[in-house]
This record gives sequence, structure tokens and C-alpha cells, in this order.
Amino acid sequence: MNAQIKDLIDLKELAAGENDENLLKDIENGSKKLEKELLAFETKTKLGNEHDKNNAIISIHAGAGGIESCDWAQMLVRMYSRWAEDKGFEIEVVDSLDSDEAGIKSITMIIKGEYAYGFLQSEMGVHRLVRISPFDSNKRRHTSFSSVDVIPEVEDDINIVIEDKDIRIDTYRSSGAGGQHINKTDSAVRITHLATGIIVQSQNDRSQIKNRVTAMKLLKAKLYKLEQEKQRTFYEKHYDEKGTIEWGSQIRSYVFMPYQLVKDHRTGYEMSQVNLVMDGEIDDFISAYLSWKLEKKK
Repeated sequence: MNAQIKDLIDLKELAAGENDENLLKDIENGSKKLEKELLAFETKTKLGNEHDKNNAIISIHAGAGGIESCDWAQMLVRMYSRWAEDKGFEIEVVDSLDSDEAGIKSITMIIKGEYAYGFLQSEMGVHRLVRISPFDSNKRRHTSFSSVDVIPEVEDDINIVIEDKDIRIDTYRSSGAGGQHINKTDSAVRITHLATGIIVQSQNDRSQIKNRVTAMKLLKAKLYKLEQEKQRTFYEKHYDEKGTIEWGSQIRSYVFMPYQLVKDHRTGYEMSQVNLVMDGEIDDFISAYLSWKLEKKK
């Protein structure tokens, strides 16, 4: 990073004696890149919990509201995908359920990269959208909700024992964007943990065996999180979607009309460049959340 700073200083001194637009553009782009790297470094200093370095398992569920909420859920998928791509992280879709009209009803993805969970833990909760609906011929303003759940991907060697008698395994025909190439066989796998009612599923691979391995990994991660929390009631509240994706429960609002503003209701941090946020520029929100979380611990 010191070398990058020195290079920018040298370029700036060189540009001072020349009116070179390309050189000035290089300095501007280099400054923006360096600013992003400095923010990422600062954000990492706020992370120190056991699983902050892990990959993140992120699940998005559309709330009530039909096509509006399903489209909003798809917009959130795009936002997190853009964010992950900018970080050089890998995205693996393990399960998705498309809407009949537009968007998605639900999706589960694994974001693979160092500190993915540490960063994305800030996104867990209900996200609220206010906009003029593109699906409403009368151009009325609509409010939509989607929930985002984030847990760390844990290693296969964690001390969580899952016996055959504790689970029910169902296979079914894959569907949706992730499974179109395998929809002629029952390769998708759904696992139900009988004691807790946790349901996980995977349909992204051609192989039923590989889908089962992935589903078991998701189940183990959720059971590990439950074991950490040690509170069944908290767990049920955390994962029960019914009645929670609604007014008063949102962590962040995205207002497209009558003005443009994205505001996090926990930290108070806000940004008026809605398009940038929807293109994955959420690092400032993440940093503000981690600072807020650290302040709460004092």
C-alpha cells in the first residue's frame, strides 16, 4: 500500500507539469482504488470474532406483496453479487425459488472470500424499498420488504453430530435458474432436522450426492450457530420469517421516490446515491455498522 501511495504522489508531481487528461484520469482512478483499500483495511480492524474470517451463507426471502417483493429480493441479490464481485469473492448459488412472474421468492448463496461473514453480518434483517412500481400501470408508490439472513460457513470438522435418525432427506426435481440443466432427474436434496425444524436444500449441482453434501454443510452451519447462541427462543425468532418482514422491523430503508435516500436505522448512516448502493457500494454501511456494534459492547 505504501508503494501505491508513492506511485500516486509521483504521478501527481508529473501531472503538475503536463496537461495530460489520461494521466489525470489514472490519478483519479488510482486514488479511488486506494481509498477503497484503506476503507477495507479499516473495516477489518473492527473484526475479531471467531468466525469473522469465514465465508458467508446468505439467504434472501421476499416478504408479502407478490411480484413487488419478489422483484425487490432479486434487486438485493444483484446488489450483494456486485459487492462480492468487486471484492474478488466467489458466489455459489445453492438453492433458489423463482417467482411465477418476476424476481425470486427465495435464494441461498455462499459468498466465498476472506472476512465475507464479518462484512456481511451487517446485512442481517429486513430491508424496505419505497418506489414507483414498474408493475403498476397507474404509477403508484409501493413499499416492499425482503429479509436477509447471514450465517458463517463452518468447517466440516466442527463438533456437530448429525445422525440419520435426526434428519429426513427428500429428493425432488430441480427448478429455477440454478437447476434448469438437471430438471430431468430428482437430483435436488432437501434435509429436515427433525428436532429443530430447520430445513435446508441444495439443487445447484447435477449430482444428488454433491447436493446432499452441500445441504449437510448448510445444516451443520445452522446447527452450529444454534449451539453458539444457546437460546432456542432467539433462534426461532431469528429464522421465523412469518410476521417479521413488515413495517417497523426493517434495519434499512431504500427510498427511490419521492426522494432518493438509503438509510440504516440502526446506525443512522445514510447515502443519497441510491444507484451506487444498488450497484454494490455498501462498504460505508458495513463500516458504520461494525463501529456501532463495537460501541454497543462498551
